[in-house]
Amino acid sequence: MEILQLNHYLCGLLNEKIGITMILKLPDGRTSSILIGENIENLSDYLDSAKVFILTNPSISDLYADVFPKNATVITMPAGEQHKTLDTVLRTVRQLIAGGADRKSVIVGFGGGIVCDMTGFIASIYMRGVKFGFVPTTLMAQVDASVGGKNGVNCDGYKNMIGVFNQPDFVLCDPKTLKSLPARELKAGMAEVIKSGLIADAALFSYVEDNVDAILNCEKKRIDFIVENSLKIKALIVEADEKESGERKKLNLGHTFGHAVEKHSKNVLHGEAVSIGLVIAAKISELLNLITNEEFMRIKNILTKTGLPVSTDITAANLLEAIGKDKKRESGFVHFVLNKGIGNSEIREIACENLAALLDKALKAL
Repeated sequence: MEILQLNHYLCGLLNEKIGITMILKLPDGRTSSILIGENIENLSDYLDSAKVFILTNPSISDLYADVFPKNATVITMPAGEQHKTLDTVLRTVRQLIAGGADRKSVIVGFGGGIVCDMTGFIASIYMRGVKFGFVPTTLMAQVDASVGGKNGVNCDGYKNMIGVFNQPDFVLCDPKTLKSLPARELKAGMAEVIKSGLIADAALFSYVEDNVDAILNCEKKRIDFIVENSLKIKALIVEADEKESGERKKLNLGHTFGHAVEKHSKNVLHGEAVSIGLVIAAKISELLNLITNEEFMRIKNILTKTGLPVSTDITAANLLEAIGKDKKRESGFVHFVLNKGIGNSEIREIACENLAALLDKALKAL
């Protein structure tokens, strides 16, 4: 499937209640409904179980307790990447057991990317799998973590080393939840939007360049546009390659070094680390003559304008050490995603020793 052929995708205006819906279709007949612009107050309309369990964190629970379904059991998990572990999974599973969750229950992850990752993983292993959906409340979760079926937890500081592929039954994206986000969180989510434009949609990238201030002001029209178009790209790629055997690896643009930055930085947000990874990937792409310096500067400048970091003081040795444990590394090679101009990308297998030399040159040039 050509990921640039977006127009054939099943996407349309349904009615005043729901803004836009996409149906992610998988080869085995499974589907996942992605609802963009839907009101979180309508969550109960998508739940067909008498036993509903909301997994969230304390701050989100405080903000949205009044919109949780009345029949739902609310389970809070501690916030933060350091708690995205099997220990948290075990504590949550015990609470599900205590609450009487069974195979006909539905579990809803209500929160950011960590909540979505954890919920999808827990729902996939609890009683060998129960129905689940997401209400992502951050831009990062709406355009990335909630869609695509990757669910997992960290191990010893390494990102998502334990996980499964399993699609949610629904994803409900309400743009007004973004208004409660700290500015830093909103900016972090923009890294994934910019990544989407870089890998497959030059028009989306240009739209962000032209409208970044309005987007950061949470203007609904702008938010709906970037969420819809980012998800079109991701959904088409996931449809074509759900288990990441080929084309889906393009979604890792910026993440190889982004995850390495996260491993060695205690206070960096995922999107901030991805931003640094995007700049490193772009500079390596320039060194390999896949993009021009002008294109590299466009990438760096839009990230800077968005308020995201574009450099790091982490040493090349430490970044490479983290990559040594990355899932994208196989037998001395890394499947590295590179830019081919703006709006196009390629996956290249690079020997670790060659990547080390390229990284050293890239870091010195940033």
